[in-house]
Amino acid sequence: MTAYLVIREGSEWTDVFRLVEGESVTIGRAPTNVIVIKDERCSRNHAEVFQTQGVWTLRDLDSRNGTVLDGARITTDRKLQPGDIIRIGNSHLAFVDNLSQAFPDAGSVLRSARPVEGEGSTIRPVMDDAEDVLDAVEAAQITHRRDKSQFLEPEEGDTGPPVPAVGRAAAQLCRLAFELAKATNVVGLANIALDGLFEGTHVDAGAILLRSRGPSGARDRDTLDVIASRTDSSHGYQRVSQFLAATVLRDGQGVLARNVMDDSQLGARDSSGDMLATSVLCAPIRHEGKVLGLVHLYSTDASRATDPDDLEFSLAVADTVAVALQKLQERQELAENLVQVRDENVQLRERLGVQSEIIGRSEVMERVAVDIARAAPSRATVLIRGESGVGKELVARAVHYSSPRRKGPFVTLNCAALSESLLESELFGHERGAFTGATDRKIGKFEAANKGTLMLDEIGEMSPSIQAKFLRVLEGHAFERVGGTEAIKADVRVIAATNRDLEKEVAEGKFRRDLYFRLHVLEIVVPALRKRPEDVPELAEFFLRRFNAETGRKLKGFSPRAMEEMIRYRWPGNVRELKNVIERAVVLARGEYIDRTDLVLSTLKTAGDTEANIAAGKPAPYVPVSLDEMERRHIIATLEANEWNKSKTASILGIERSTLDRKIRRYQLDDEKSEAGVE
Repeated sequence: MTAYLVIREGSEWTDVFRLVEGESVTIGRAPTNVIVIKDERCSRNHAEVFQTQGVWTLRDLDSRNGTVLDGARITTDRKLQPGDIIRIGNSHLAFVDNLSQAFPDAGSVLRSARPVEGEGSTIRPVMDDAEDVLDAVEAAQITHRRDKSQFLEPEEGDTGPPVPAVGRAAAQLCRLAFELAKATNVVGLANIALDGLFEGTHVDAGAILLRSRGPSGARDRDTLDVIASRTDSSHGYQRVSQFLAATVLRDGQGVLARNVMDDSQLGARDSSGDMLATSVLCAPIRHEGKVLGLVHLYSTDASRATDPDDLEFSLAVADTVAVALQKLQERQELAENLVQVRDENVQLRERLGVQSEIIGRSEVMERVAVDIARAAPSRATVLIRGESGVGKELVARAVHYSSPRRKGPFVTLNCAALSESLLESELFGHERGAFTGATDRKIGKFEAANKGTLMLDEIGEMSPSIQAKFLRVLEGHAFERVGGTEAIKADVRVIAATNRDLEKEVAEGKFRRDLYFRLHVLEIVVPALRKRPEDVPELAEFFLRRFNAETGRKLKGFSPRAMEEMIRYRWPGNVRELKNVIERAVVLARGEYIDRTDLVLSTLKTAGDTEANIAAGKPAPYVPVSLDEMERRHIIATLEANEWNKSKTASILGIERSTLDRKIRRYQLDDEKSEAGVE
């Protein structure tokens, strides 16, 4: 089933994304998503649309602000029906199987989204010798020439006959100017101009043609693109002749030619070679002395031949189109500049937030800060190691924004989130048609990070073939986009991150030895949260302030029991888990303080507590703990093992019963007894 996601931001539909069978579409703020929504209310990885059993399904990826489907926040996978509206932050995505469901005026949208008839075709005028051209013009019976229209600016001292139907033409031009000012793209503008020309002249076929733009954006001298065409006759539009186009482009004057039935240089022929046009006119589209293109009109009906008034009107429309094109280009450039400024502001906010989010005053975090300061000025590759959730990306950002490349882009890519083919495309880009779904050229992360920093998370997930190509680029070699032949070089500093044991991966042949040594130039090890428990209170207070502000709650802090529980907990998910626990507690807490009962902690084991390590005889990792805490744990474990028989417990511990009672009161172990349900 053909399906689309039509994206709307604010009050305007901004993009159409076609859903491809068998391909999952991720939505979020991170640039690695298929659909990127730049909205602070959108999570980095917010939602996913995928196909199951032939039905497109929506899934929320545990986003912070949730995904809303038809006005209701979803908590489970939901099947999509045509017409469903998905809301993520301030953006809306309409799921449709027919574009007319999303666009009441589908015709105008389709005209701006895909080539119109004749668009993309080129005409290369043949520039003849000047004397030959003049001879040809005389033979072709060009009957009128004008530099400008009297409808817009009458010539001083003009003693010719008065311009007929001035009032009618002026009213039409006024209406047309307003319509042209509303155009949002070149194709729409050209179609509006054609509608006005057909209303104000005696023609039944024509087109708007503009000089092609080269790679630098400059207009090509000899190539014309058909932007929009129209015909009211039974024959399709026939393109302007090379002779006529060359004449208008060279002289910059409008021309009107009659009796062209026998003139192959001016007339239009159908597929059988028979002449169609009885009269033809061309008007140059000029701006600041340069001819940007031309208006080509002709009549196939001998009873409705073009006249000098039609030439006057066409010249006026062509000059109006030139002004509208210039204003449209200025608006587009302004929009692009605004997008660039917005992106720079986002990067600046991220840069300012780096130091505030690397929180911790423990000795191990001070060593991390020293390592960042030493690595930042260098151009060398940095390998950041640490468990999942410790904040490796924050460390990478700190390195970038403390380096001489701070004004350049900071680009991130998670190597574990993509298949081998998609990862290659994301890294190096692809050309149009390189593979199914490659409808446009796309630059890769290496090109996007030119003069800046590229952070590759989960580098150990790269396949061997991608590792080989990646190594060549790290060595300074040029690369090619997927499906391309052009050699591309980029000045990029690479920061790699992993939670894997790369040495073990190398020994097992899963990771290239030469790539390991190329990455392992500078190393920063980010410690797990359980190895710096003294940082837990500061981190907890930071997240509490953040989520208080986001939710509007006014929680005052943590109860002593809650803080003690967080410090004692081993945090297998590290800082990411702590953040999520605090967010959940802020939402669910019933009192003024977050208590231990508000904390939802997992029973997962940390990387150092696995059963495999215990079976292998490896010692449990060291965790700092006081003697009082060790005694408390030992007493409570002995009591629970003896079903809270105090006499038996005192005997096993080798102390008096009165001493045991005193320690129970000291450590408040009766609370543990009541929670365990022991009478």
